[in-house]
Amino acid sequence: MDTAWFLEILEEEGRSLADAAERAGADAAVPACPGWRTRDLVRHIGVVHRWAAAFVADGHTAPRPFGEQPGLDGPALLAWYRDGHRRLVGTLAGAAPDVECFTFLPGPHRALTFWARRQAHETTVHRFDAESACGGTPAPVSTDLAVDGIDELLCGFHARPKSRVRTRTPRVLRVRATDADAVWTVRLSREPPVTTRDATGDAECEITGSAEQLYLALWNRAPVPAVSGDQGLAALWRETSAVL
Repeated sequence: MDTAWFLEILEEEGRSLADAAERAGADAAVPACPGWRTRDLVRHIGVVHRWAAAFVADGHTAPRPFGEQPGLDGPALLAWYRDGHRRLVGTLAGAAPDVECFTFLPGPHRALTFWARRQAHETTVHRFDAESACGGTPAPVSTDLAVDGIDELLCGFHARPKSRVRTRTPRVLRVRATDADAVWTVRLSREPPVTTRDATGDAECEITGSAEQLYLALWNRAPVPAVSGDQGLAALWRETSAVL
């Protein structure tokens, strides 16, 4: 997947998020984010978009805190969000391919592709949240994007020391997409999980479903589609996998 592909997704998902938030209204509850109303979701993603754009625009190579959330609401908040989303897309589209700046996940991507990818998935997940706040069925996530997002989550986020998905003794969890040539083996222990893109060895628990179902389930936006083997490992994921 290249930068242009992620940028196209980021642009489309960001617009859909704003449209859904407008339909839902600022007071609508966000089912996957307990305690949040739509205004909280829009403020959060708007701050994240500006935070991400600044790393690329400034070529900043060290971590930075998120900015302050605005005290805006209603149409003014949505206009602020849309402006930040346009700036993010424009910044990434206009950056040099070899720009150097801070990133925070392990992986093979250059910094520009890292940020396009990360913001594409960040925005897709929160677009799902915004559409869920409207009621009804959110728009689907494409198989290719879902597979890539599972890779990012398992091989990126949960390879970091911050991951809380740990077991006292070594355990093996497998994740298998039924609609793509994609399977992941997650080896759990007292250390951060180690994930490989294969089906090597025996697994004590296997989670299966379409790539979209797995993407949403692993991000705790939807129920786990199907589990065979040790149900406790699937429950452990639900209890400890929230990204910090």
